[in-house]
Amino acid sequence: MEEELKCPVCGSLFREPIILPCSHNVCLPCARTIAVQTPDGEQHLPPPLLHSRGSALPAGAAAAAAPAPDHETPAGPACGGGGGGGGSAAGGDHADKLSLYSETDSGYGSYTPSLKSPNGVRVLPMVPAPPGSSAAAARGAACSSLSSASSSSITCPQCHRSASLDHRGLRGFRRNRLLEAIVQRYQQGRGAVQGASAAAAVAVCQLCDRTPPEPAVTLCEQCDVLYCAACQLKCHPSRGPFAKHRLVPPPPQPPRAPAEAASASPGAAQGAPSAGGSCKSPGASGAGAAGGGAARKYPTCPDHEMENYSMYCVSCRAPVCYLCLEEGRHGKHEVKPLGAMWKQHKAQLSQALNGVSDKAKEAKEFLVQLKNILQQIQENGLDYEACLVAQCDALVDALTRQKAKLLTKVTKEREHKLKMVWDQINHCTLKLRQSTGLMEYCLEVIKENDPSGFLQISDALIKRVQVSQEQWVKGALEPKVSAEFELTLDSEPLLQAIHQLDFVQMKLPPVPLLQLEKCCTRNNSVTLAWRTPPFTHSTVDGYILELDDGDGGQFREVYVGKETLCTIDGLHFNSTYNARVKAFNSSGVGPYSKTVVLQTSDVAWFTFDPNSGHRDIILSNDNQTATCSSYDDRVVLGTAAFSKGVHYWELHVDRYDNHPDPAFGVARASVVKDTMLGKDDKAWAMYVDSKRSWFMHCSSHTNRTEGGVCKGATVGVLLDLNEHTLTFFINGQQQGPTAFSHVDGVFMPALSLNRNVQVTLHTGLEVPTNLGRPKLSGN
Repeated sequence: MEEELKCPVCGSLFREPIILPCSHNVCLPCARTIAVQTPDGEQHLPPPLLHSRGSALPAGAAAAAAPAPDHETPAGPACGGGGGGGGSAAGGDHADKLSLYSETDSGYGSYTPSLKSPNGVRVLPMVPAPPGSSAAAARGAACSSLSSASSSSITCPQCHRSASLDHRGLRGFRRNRLLEAIVQRYQQGRGAVQGASAAAAVAVCQLCDRTPPEPAVTLCEQCDVLYCAACQLKCHPSRGPFAKHRLVPPPPQPPRAPAEAASASPGAAQGAPSAGGSCKSPGASGAGAAGGGAARKYPTCPDHEMENYSMYCVSCRAPVCYLCLEEGRHGKHEVKPLGAMWKQHKAQLSQALNGVSDKAKEAKEFLVQLKNILQQIQENGLDYEACLVAQCDALVDALTRQKAKLLTKVTKEREHKLKMVWDQINHCTLKLRQSTGLMEYCLEVIKENDPSGFLQISDALIKRVQVSQEQWVKGALEPKVSAEFELTLDSEPLLQAIHQLDFVQMKLPPVPLLQLEKCCTRNNSVTLAWRTPPFTHSTVDGYILELDDGDGGQFREVYVGKETLCTIDGLHFNSTYNARVKAFNSSGVGPYSKTVVLQTSDVAWFTFDPNSGHRDIILSNDNQTATCSSYDDRVVLGTAAFSKGVHYWELHVDRYDNHPDPAFGVARASVVKDTMLGKDDKAWAMYVDSKRSWFMHCSSHTNRTEGGVCKGATVGVLLDLNEHTLTFFINGQQQGPTAFSHVDGVFMPALSLNRNVQVTLHTGLEVPTNLGRPKLSGN
């Protein structure tokens, strides 16, 4: 709540809050700092106040600029930021005035920034008065001029809407005493919690130039300013406009916390804002901020200062006194008693707070959810990091093992090449030694001069030399292996794979969320809708919808696809179905959703089916009335299909000419439609004339019963698939024994007629409990 109790300008708790026309609040001292003059107002400013900020204010200028003492709003109250009398003091502090009215920062239509408060709103600083000057005179002149200027304005620091000041200046805005009381209680409660204990502060004069200020002896309820005896005589004489002001003894002051007492200063006591922009205004020491022992002062009308509020103007949305109704501008406005409107607005606020309270509760739950998400993110992040490190380590290990294998291959290849080269070196060296020895021997033989001896061995030597030469065959002097390794490592695909290594979708799809507000049943059809949970990054390729048999049996797939809305037709009436859905993607099938329970209609609502009837059948009345264009019997089916349960419907004979033989019953979808119902094995029917009826199936006539139909007659059909019976009624009377025993399958209501008959179908009927006609509850 503390943020609601802080001034948007100074960032501190409200002191003397006033209500701006835009309904926002601001401290009265802060309002003085952000109020500005428009050009029209500047034209009437005294020349000394238009000097530059660095120039000195001539002696007596402030006194000359001050308004007359009989002005409605005195200088002291209008400028709670401090200073002495506004009408007699001379010279002094003109920094505040120059901040508002200098040529360089006059701020037409807005206030001039100088200091920045905690919430970013700019305020004007309070500059200490020059030595030897009267701060009270200068500030009194400035504030009085501001109050009296008809072209002054103030801009709301929150919504930036401007409001013009009337002749009363800032005193024309209502004081928010309710907010002031709340701030007071808050400060007292906070002081009690902090254990702050101090003696009650002594009320001091708010206009004294002395240090420290003199104790206050009186409080003006209209000005809301504390005066000592000297300042009261000087600044608030009992004559002129001040004669009607009520002077009361100063109330006891609330105890101050030790820190506040230690930081208190004469400037703070005089109401000057601190360097940080907080409002230490004098109003907090007045009746509006009195201690807990003093009774709260009831607010008075600003236009009639001696009168309390008694009525509420609905047009102006403001409390007024009775004089405002008799003399003021509220005389023709709609007014209501103050107490009644107080209770009404309190009730409206309480009702509005209920909604805010619900939203606040939801916000708290949402914050808990977000905090849980934070924790889950932290945990999941650590898990993913550990998983990523493990996977990368596994890749590094696999690469290291493969590296060892490849190194082994290179080593084997190198050893093989070396062995081949060494073997070739040894072989070639041996042959070279043999050839060299033979050459040396042959040279020595050639040197001999003994022909006979030479010829004895020449043939053998020639053969040996030839054999030796033949040993150096082609390729014998070529290396058998190359020094180059014919092993090429193709690492490019692996490098590309490493560069493309990224997170891929490997998770199963999330649990679908059933949209219960869109799930519904109609007749014997059910519609289900679902969606993917928010903030999910898993891909979903499709969904699988499963439905049980309506009797608590096994689930079966009824839909597979990408749609998130599905309608299943042809279910059993008066049955309870359980449905669930799951999603799937390339990684597999995700978990099931919650199971939703759907109840089909208790009774069947259907019409004649224009798509399944013979082309000679004529339907009208929204497909509830049927006739035929042919003299031959033609078949038409109903839109409902039954496989279990008990069902009842009626057909009203609207027209019956020339004694035709209409047939009523049930049939399968493949029944023959160009002949009377019951002549094939796909239909079970009762055909009837004007005097009697028969049951017919496969062209076999049985169960003849007296009693026929005529115009206006009603034929009822009761199909009990639990007991496997088919019963007919004419005008509420049962026709013969039941038939249709021991037959299973899916059956549809059926009718055959010709052009001499017209019937109207009535469905949605309760099953009859006796032979009396059942009550019609549908169309």
